[in-house]
Amino acid sequence: MKFGKREIGFIAGIVVALIVWFAPLPGIEGNAKLMLAFTLMTVVWWALQIAQNGYTAGVLLALMCIFQLDEPAEIFYAWTGTTMWLVIGAYLIANAVQTSGLGERIAYSYMLRFVTGFKSIIVGIFALTAILSLLVPHPWPRAFLIMAVMAVIIKSSGISAGDAVKIGFAVFAASVPCSLIFITGDAVINPLAASYAGGADFVTWFKVMGVPAIIMSVITLVLFLLLFRAEKDYAVDKEAIRVKLAEMGKMSVVEIKTIVWVVLAIVLWLTESIHGIDIGWVTFAVGMLMSMPIVGDLNAAKDWSAVPIHVLVFLTAAMAIGHVGADTGMNAWIASFMPTTVPDNMFLVAAIIVALSFVIHMLLGSVIAVMGVAVPAILAFAEPLGIDPMVATMICYMAVAAHYLFPFQHLNTLVGASPDTGNYTQKETLRLGIVLIPFLFVIAWIMVGWFMIIGLA
Repeated sequence: MKFGKREIGFIAGIVVALIVWFAPLPGIEGNAKLMLAFTLMTVVWWALQIAQNGYTAGVLLALMCIFQLDEPAEIFYAWTGTTMWLVIGAYLIANAVQTSGLGERIAYSYMLRFVTGFKSIIVGIFALTAILSLLVPHPWPRAFLIMAVMAVIIKSSGISAGDAVKIGFAVFAASVPCSLIFITGDAVINPLAASYAGGADFVTWFKVMGVPAIIMSVITLVLFLLLFRAEKDYAVDKEAIRVKLAEMGKMSVVEIKTIVWVVLAIVLWLTESIHGIDIGWVTFAVGMLMSMPIVGDLNAAKDWSAVPIHVLVFLTAAMAIGHVGADTGMNAWIASFMPTTVPDNMFLVAAIIVALSFVIHMLLGSVIAVMGVAVPAILAFAEPLGIDPMVATMICYMAVAAHYLFPFQHLNTLVGASPDTGNYTQKETLRLGIVLIPFLFVIAWIMVGWFMIIGLA
């Protein structure tokens, strides 16, 4: 049998688990130690991509059940709340926006009006990503949709291969900070982050994270424009875009129905504090009703395939890490390594949280894995200091969800790092990611100031 990266990674994960289990670690034993061993093994597998992350996550869930680390209801608690149903609904809404042609029409219309050259293409990518995050509640289909529009611009405007790579990278780089503006910007991870702080509705999320996320998006955009300059001047062939738009014809009945349902969803998201229906149930209900006759017919039986089961399994395991980790005592043990004394200054505390979050992110890789391990530990660290859980959670979340060095450290950049999508490599992600590091602290301090303004800190 030939041993490659996957086989070596598989064995490495098992070796790490055995070392943790048999090592005389002070202060941790029993289920807490076993949970730590299984978690680190899984994280190694995720980082080294030994198999699709759904399979490795499934192994972790199975081990939790087999070794009875917690009750099944606690291990699979993600399904007893609204998070998983929100994700299912979000994928179906995103599918309807994409297959109806509505998203493509909006993208072409924007490009036709506002894009003239390379810089405006990059600015347009960031603007479209933010705008479409209200209509397509998941970053991957949103990025693929924008990438399809970029492919037309690249081909029709004679853009070089090198600059085409920069545009492809911009599409997926923009999806990282812009997805944090609205809770529906990333219907998988944003609700997960909010759940650690007791949950958040659409308005609460935007109140807390909207301004910091917009600022982080602008910072990323400016740095991108400074680091990735065009090889020469380009004139966007707007006639090609007009042709594409003309080929779509007048807005179809399917597109109109999609607009109605998406607008209804947005209105219900915005008014959750009035009607009291959780954002998860609203999203799930809209996703289901889009398939009904007369009022919908936007999703068919085949469109269930738009809901990737591996993402649901992965998310279930990631949420279980934090939940079972708390029940077994693993999180408390990790938190014991946090500083016991900190300055009585919220800006310094924020810097400490960012530094700890960044280190854990570099060690664990996956954003969701970091959320499962880092956030509970940081909350245990912040609670005695009287810091609002939302403050600690969101500073930690921003530090890991708005940054990456290698493509695998963020799923949004990972899906674009292939020849048939963004066509970029870790050379591009490293170039931007290294420069972004000091701005993680800057945005954390901005967040502290913003939290003081809105009364959270």
